[in-house]
Amino acid sequence: MTTLQHASAPEADPTGAIRFTERTDRAEQREELSNVTFDLLVIGGGILGISTAWHAAQSGLRVALVDAGDFAGATSSASSKLLHGGLRYLQTGAVRLVAENHFERRAVTRQVAPHLSRPLKFYLPVYKGGPHGAAKLGAGVFAYSALNAFGDGVGHLLSPEKARLAVPELRTKDLKAVAVYGDSQMNDARMALMTTRAAADAGAAVLNYAEVTGLRFTGGRVSGADLRDKVDGTEFGVDAHVVLNATGPWVDHLRRMEDPGADPSIRLSKGAHLVLKRVSPWKAALATPVDKYRIAFALPWEDMLLLGTTDEIYEGDPGEVRPTKADFEQILDEAGVSVRSAQLKPELITYAFAGLRVLPGGPGDTSKAKRETVVTEGRGGMLSVAGGKWTTFRHIGRTVMKKLAAMPGYSLGDEMEPLENLPRRLPLPGIANPHAVEHRLLSEGGAPLAGLGEDTARHLATHYGSIAFDVARLAGEHPELAERVHPDAPEIWAQVVYARDMEWAETADDVLRRRTTLMIRGLDTPEVRARVQQMLDRK
Repeated sequence: MTTLQHASAPEADPTGAIRFTERTDRAEQREELSNVTFDLLVIGGGILGISTAWHAAQSGLRVALVDAGDFAGATSSASSKLLHGGLRYLQTGAVRLVAENHFERRAVTRQVAPHLSRPLKFYLPVYKGGPHGAAKLGAGVFAYSALNAFGDGVGHLLSPEKARLAVPELRTKDLKAVAVYGDSQMNDARMALMTTRAAADAGAAVLNYAEVTGLRFTGGRVSGADLRDKVDGTEFGVDAHVVLNATGPWVDHLRRMEDPGADPSIRLSKGAHLVLKRVSPWKAALATPVDKYRIAFALPWEDMLLLGTTDEIYEGDPGEVRPTKADFEQILDEAGVSVRSAQLKPELITYAFAGLRVLPGGPGDTSKAKRETVVTEGRGGMLSVAGGKWTTFRHIGRTVMKKLAAMPGYSLGDEMEPLENLPRRLPLPGIANPHAVEHRLLSEGGAPLAGLGEDTARHLATHYGSIAFDVARLAGEHPELAERVHPDAPEIWAQVVYARDMEWAETADDVLRRRTTLMIRGLDTPEVRARVQQMLDRK
């Protein structure tokens, strides 16, 4: 298996382009994919497929992971960026579910990826005439915090005056009280990318922009897939004992490759979000009840403000999902219940995005549907996994592994290291205290980031953890790469080189949208995009 090694030092190629000692290139990775019979082929590089590949590789299986686009290129990088217990689930009596979600959230935030996620205080405003009363919400947040063993403090009620100190843009007219609770947030694209790296470090062969053109069958059983490399058009195939369909919104499309008569198994719900520049600092997030079941979020995120989300049935092409004018209006209108108008001016919007929730098929309002994971086996033996939520991505990977171990007719259970023998909280690459990383980046004598400001050091620490030192070393040896990509963003050019050589970036969007935050900040100018593409072309 090819292992993604920790970068050691950059080198210069004959044309003068700066690069790290590169991971396996696409041609070599295709060669491995074509010549090895894998225990497990995972089709779909969203977080469910990535997590399963990670756990399978850790269990000792020979694993391949492919995606038709970029890793986390669709729904998995279009979330609300939250790791949360699910406060609204308490209304339906799902106490055990909330407790399990809190367990997973704590594990990720404290032991698995403290460098990529962090606790966040939430304010739930109670307005006159709102869908919930103060007493009910006060009891709800207390119970919510109790299910988390009060790890984020005790849920309680706060006066509007005190809440305004942490959220200056909070509307206080008709505000009766504010319920306080704790959850966590993350950069979903970076979390998915680091999990992909963890899978590769454990031995998985991974390749993005590899589109499935057909499934392979042996004796009526799915035994692999035919693929096309979308970067250069090369066609190749992968053989595997078991194939896992983890294609998210496209799960039924692949199921019909296995069985043209397969009935639909899922329905889709669109969730749109807006990103705005902040007009003042926020020390807490707002979770404003819209009705009995829905909440409108206003989240401080990446020094910006993230608003959302919508929840409506989507029946179009998953690849064409986009925020609409109606989404913009709905999000701003719902945010306006608790956020002052000065923060909601359209000119402050820097980015908008939409993702698709994969829900079990069936009738009913999508906002009331459970975010549960469904694992099914098709007529040809292909497993399909759909649904779930970001918070439980580790648990879902383990659930699929248990299913694989129990499958009749296969010997994977004999090949796998028992799950109970694996560490329960395997850390992601770069695990470190981000505050310590930031301090070291800024305080070491001759540190390459010494003149760039605290925002760059903080950004590197919270997006790479200890891997930030590899990026900093590159910037130190090549001063032109220590320059900011855009003067209004913390990213530096060394990150672009690192994304190209070590993080599977193939397109400018990969770099600007998922390896960095430049597109989300509205700073992917034609000049920036052209220079990023120029660096990628040197690959």
